[in-house]
Amino acid sequence: MKQIQPSPVGADLARDLKQEARRLGFDPVGIAPTTGSDRLQLRNAALERWLAAGHHGSMAWMEDPRRRQIERLLPGVRSLLAVGLSYYVQHQREPGNLKVARYGWGRDYHRVIERRLRHLGRWLEERVPGTAWRACVDTAPLLDKAWAEEAGLGWIGKHGNLIHRQRGSWLLLGHLLTSLELPADQPSESSCGRCSRCIDACPTTAIREPFVVDARRCIAFHTIENRDPQLPPELARELQGWVAGCDICQDVCPWNRESLQSSEDPDVQPRPWLLNLQAEQALSWSDQEWDERLRASALRRIRPWMWRRNIAAAGQLPNPGETETSP
Repeated sequence: MKQIQPSPVGADLARDLKQEARRLGFDPVGIAPTTGSDRLQLRNAALERWLAAGHHGSMAWMEDPRRRQIERLLPGVRSLLAVGLSYYVQHQREPGNLKVARYGWGRDYHRVIERRLRHLGRWLEERVPGTAWRACVDTAPLLDKAWAEEAGLGWIGKHGNLIHRQRGSWLLLGHLLTSLELPADQPSESSCGRCSRCIDACPTTAIREPFVVDARRCIAFHTIENRDPQLPPELARELQGWVAGCDICQDVCPWNRESLQSSEDPDVQPRPWLLNLQAEQALSWSDQEWDERLRASALRRIRPWMWRRNIAAAGQLPNPGETETSP
């Protein structure tokens, strides 16, 4: 690890860093000090309650203590740059076909965002030699939405997603941790008000109360993370065609129903077959065909046998059986 030489810097560097981030396709961008506000402490406490209630299901990685101790991700960290990558495109799913969550339509966002953040880290180190930095996407044990909120990118909505006034909640998040003290932006204030559309729309009542999502009831969790041969019957009955993630709570959000700007970023443009996914055809694909179709996709986390399980459940078809059993 590089030797850390923290030093306070002025507004010019922060401005230039944000400008470089926008040049790479990120918008919004913002900076937060890693001391954290009182609200961040409340977010940490909420995480503890969420874990204690078992709402994370089988996602044991959510228990990683580093998620509440950012300094363990980068010793000497002073600031973070939070970035959002809009994945909203005006393409629509073909009516009557199976449904895949929008975040998975394009290239694997983990690779896309990390590559761009690492470019930013090198850019920053060239400007201030000796600077330590670390690029983080959502695979890192970081409260990414809470830190994005601290940096002014938006607020965490009642459905648990970050909402930006112009971009809605169709945002993929990344963070660049740094040993530099950068001038901070103002944290965002919540603008959900009394709206409860996301809570009311969830067919499996996964949003147990505002801001509390129980993964054990969530369609996205079960179609992506659940490694059981069969989906829970009570959930399978409510899939409404969803076979890879779920966008219901975002589709009904008023902040997503305005005239949002469609992203022209080539990395988030949809693969046509994901918009026209038909059960009988997809069930005939071999493991190799699935592998080829899902190259450089975040949806590779869903194994071929899981796709078949999900598709069979969504289409109320006989499960063709699993061809792969490893988790």
